[in-house]
Amino acid sequence: MADAIDDGLFSGTAWHYARYRPGYPAEVLDGIVSRFGLDGTGLLLDLGCGTGQLTLPLAEHVSAAIGVDPEPRMLAEAQVRAEAAGITNVAWVQGSSALLPGEFGRFRLVTMGRSFHWMDREAVLVALDDVVEVDGGLVIANDSCLVRPTTDWQQAIEDVQRRFLPRDQQAGPAPVADARRSHEDVLTRSPFSRVHRQVYEFARPWTVDQAIGYLYSTSLRLRRLLGDRQVAFEREVRAALLAIDPNGLFIEPVALEVLTASRR
Repeated sequence: MADAIDDGLFSGTAWHYARYRPGYPAEVLDGIVSRFGLDGTGLLLDLGCGTGQLTLPLAEHVSAAIGVDPEPRMLAEAQVRAEAAGITNVAWVQGSSALLPGEFGRFRLVTMGRSFHWMDREAVLVALDDVVEVDGGLVIANDSCLVRPTTDWQQAIEDVQRRFLPRDQQAGPAPVADARRSHEDVLTRSPFSRVHRQVYEFARPWTVDQAIGYLYSTSLRLRRLLGDRQVAFEREVRAALLAIDPNGLFIEPVALEVLTASRR
């Protein structure tokens, strides 16, 4: 999720974000728990938590968790998901990394899933030095994006989208982070300079409805841009995908990068 003041970056996307943004594989979650020795104690802070895709599965491994996001509708959806799962040790706070160090407390682990690129990375890492326990650390997780085509069916979606949107509306807001510097490079020059990088590769299945739902969860705010052309857009996406595979099941090759970082 976005990590800035609530300027509408993800406005209107929360319902779709909660239902169509994929979670993290058990292997990834188990790796985080093992690397940081999460044993049901300590506090977790999830910055740019969205609707809790990373916060909620890790909450059972800490005494309490805080999810922070600038979009209140994201937090409302996260609370609904928490209640449905019977998770009671998470608090949701509207805000951003600009609030750090703030009054949150001290944390065993700070996570940023699909969110670090929206932040002033260097400033965030300096601020986190004041709130992460001496033997604690960070997790930054980013995976491939459905709307960056690597397969014929993803390219078909992009082709339809390009036909429906003017050229100047085809890209979402630019991330804050300088793309010329990787997250890993930024970390190694920060207080959390002991970095471990692991890439998990796996296949992620999508149905047509799931793919369309994902499109409406991004910072492009596609539903708003489409307006009264939404039904026509969905019809063309569905036709394009079913022309590729009439069974309506599509596979995305995923590369999920997980960076864990601690102090030397």
